[in-house]
Amino acid sequence: MPPEPPITDLQPAARRPRRVALVAGEASGDQLGAGLLRALRARWPDAEFAGIGGERMRAEGFEAWHDSQALAVMGLAEVVRHLPRLLRLRRDLTRRLLDWGPDVFVGIDAPDFNLGLEKRLKAGGIRTVHYVSPSVWAWREKRAQKIGVSADRVLCLFPMEPEIYARFGVDARFVGHPLAERFAMAPDHAAARAALALPAGRPLLALLPGSRGGEIQRLAPPFLDALALLLDRIPGLLAVAPMAGAAARASFEAALSAHHARDALTAALHVIDGRSHEAMIAADVVLLASGTAALEAMLAKRPTVVGYRIAPSTHFLVRRLGMLKIQRYSLPNVLADAEVIPELMQDDCTGPRLAEAVARWFEHPEEAAALVPVFRAQHERLRRDADRLAADAVVDLVEAP
Repeated sequence: MPPEPPITDLQPAARRPRRVALVAGEASGDQLGAGLLRALRARWPDAEFAGIGGERMRAEGFEAWHDSQALAVMGLAEVVRHLPRLLRLRRDLTRRLLDWGPDVFVGIDAPDFNLGLEKRLKAGGIRTVHYVSPSVWAWREKRAQKIGVSADRVLCLFPMEPEIYARFGVDARFVGHPLAERFAMAPDHAAARAALALPAGRPLLALLPGSRGGEIQRLAPPFLDALALLLDRIPGLLAVAPMAGAAARASFEAALSAHHARDALTAALHVIDGRSHEAMIAADVVLLASGTAALEAMLAKRPTVVGYRIAPSTHFLVRRLGMLKIQRYSLPNVLADAEVIPELMQDDCTGPRLAEAVARWFEHPEEAAALVPVFRAQHERLRRDADRLAADAVVDLVEAP
């Protein structure tokens, strides 16, 4: 009788857990990454997750080799100043990821950093996904083709984006926007005021001058100028200013202390930590920096004025090189393909012009009410269970034959 084979020969080799590498830039990327991690964990319970992320991702079991704030750089001038550090970080991270050998890499936003990293990892045989399409609808559309060189699949938050990628043969999926899941279709205005201990009967302006030190330094002065003018025009006006963090609050309060009308402003202004969604829902009108906050105000169904200034050197380069291809900047206007909310950019972003635009919403409530069905329709287009659809797209890419 032949000897029995060793038991080890009869057992299949153990498969190591799936490995997913992610790099999320800034707080918004950390939030997207946390939702994606939860949805991927439901599909791959024993998976390992590592890379660059923030507090929310770490709470989902993510091993953060570096924090998301390492990538918190904005604008051409700012990127140039930090370029040596970012290139060194990307080079070291590329080596570490290739050694770790993930099944898939997901770059979440931060395209200036992630697309180069994705290209190197893809060349090394790792599947790559870019989550949050750069604004190809705003900049040169041919950029979509270059993104396809880096990413095997692009996950888009907005419905107009996959069509642009399709023109260049790039696999892009519209997954919806995770923020659309976090806002009720009919937000409770009164409950938000009560939660923030703000009086129910007085007009309220939410003031959001950005989250980064540079943009707050540029936007707080004209925003506060506008508020000072509005206090004389709107009887009983109060304002609430939610701050993204301690550094943002320090920058804003420095601008407030330096303002010529600081006493009147301080009496009317409630500066709070976080809770920006509640502040928007509680407000009658929102004045904010261009960016994701404009989308949040749309989801909160509040009439909004958008203001923005970038560094003069960055603005000069953008204009000189003809880099921007759109006339509308804020997402509510882009999604509606119409100017449904005022945009006051660069030299137009002054206290008097901002105040005039804000005052119109207060003084013409019928126009503010007409925004609600427009914003609701946009909200419905974006609500698709983005975390689940994004996870499905990642899993399908990895498990495809």
